[in-house]
Amino acid sequence: MTAPPTVDRSWEFRIDRPAEGTVVVHLSGSWRLRDRLPDTADIQREIDAGPPVHRLSFDTREVTGWDSGLLSLLWEMAEHTAQAGIELDPAGLPADVQHLLSLASAAEAPGAPPAPGQSSWLARVGTAALAASAEAGRMLGFVGEAAVAFGAFMGRRARFLRSDLALFVEECGARALPIVSLISFLVGAIVAFVGAAQLQRFGAEAYVADLVAIATVRELGPIMTAIIMAGRTGAAFAAQLGTMQVNEEIDALQTTGLSPVEFLVLPRVLALSLMTPLLTVYGAVLGILGGACIAVTVLHVGFLGYFHATLDTLSLADCGLGLVKGALFGVLVALAGCLRGSESGRSAAAVGQAATAAVVLGIVLVIGADALLDMLFHALGA
Repeated sequence: MTAPPTVDRSWEFRIDRPAEGTVVVHLSGSWRLRDRLPDTADIQREIDAGPPVHRLSFDTREVTGWDSGLLSLLWEMAEHTAQAGIELDPAGLPADVQHLLSLASAAEAPGAPPAPGQSSWLARVGTAALAASAEAGRMLGFVGEAAVAFGAFMGRRARFLRSDLALFVEECGARALPIVSLISFLVGAIVAFVGAAQLQRFGAEAYVADLVAIATVRELGPIMTAIIMAGRTGAAFAAQLGTMQVNEEIDALQTTGLSPVEFLVLPRVLALSLMTPLLTVYGAVLGILGGACIAVTVLHVGFLGYFHATLDTLSLADCGLGLVKGALFGVLVALAGCLRGSESGRSAAAVGQAATAAVVLGIVLVIGADALLDMLFHALGA
């Protein structure tokens, strides 16, 4: 049986029954989507019009061209024959069509290997361990390149624009003052308020100045400043370098013989490592002022007495620890932002993902480094 001829159809199919229970579907012409292919139900209706069928095969020697339209039609026929218990013989199909159909069948076969999301817990643990090992290797390699670039900077051999360094210093320093001021002041006030509520139970309101000073200078000042810079500046660095990846500017730098780490990463790391300690000191002062406001208004502590207690409590070791943390946190945040930006894909969505990953990595590194420094200084008696 031949498909009804039409002017715009370049395909034909014919149903033959060479033996009882056997059907051969002869296909000829072009079987592409643009050829307005027949519906699978039309072919199936012609097959079901005769005696019961137990075996279905194809003859495609006269097919002049095909695309996914033919694949879709054959896949639907294969599903129908499987449900009806009919044996499907794909030997008469083109080799490429047979291969694609076998791949599709293997993907949906009940006995097929489990998908990656359905693998055993041991396989998932192993995959995660391998991914973590590869990530650690990439991070160490990037840190090594940054260290080499810093060595070139100390030897006055680093090649980058000094104007870029000045611009990054302004972006990381002066433009970050408003948000650092607000957060630091509020954090100091919160610490004083919470501490006052507890110290009043023991009649030790006078020690609220000690609590705010130590907590702000040693811990909260550096940590809050670093977290602010991770969300504000680290994400910006990642987005900038990610956009350069999209525009192939980093590839252009490598083509001209310039090191992207020296030209792009080094000025950002230098700017943030210089500005973060200064912002830490500024944030600690604002935090102490916030605590003073609560102490004066809630506990009715004298303003001068509060600051005298603060000066008596703080030592050079406390201030030095805060500065060391600030400098280290600045380096970590800058490296996290530049690393994720340099690893970004070449799409708008990848740039956004790189910025998010930079913030997450920066905060994790800051908290981890803070814990290690606290244990180290505790062991040293500082």
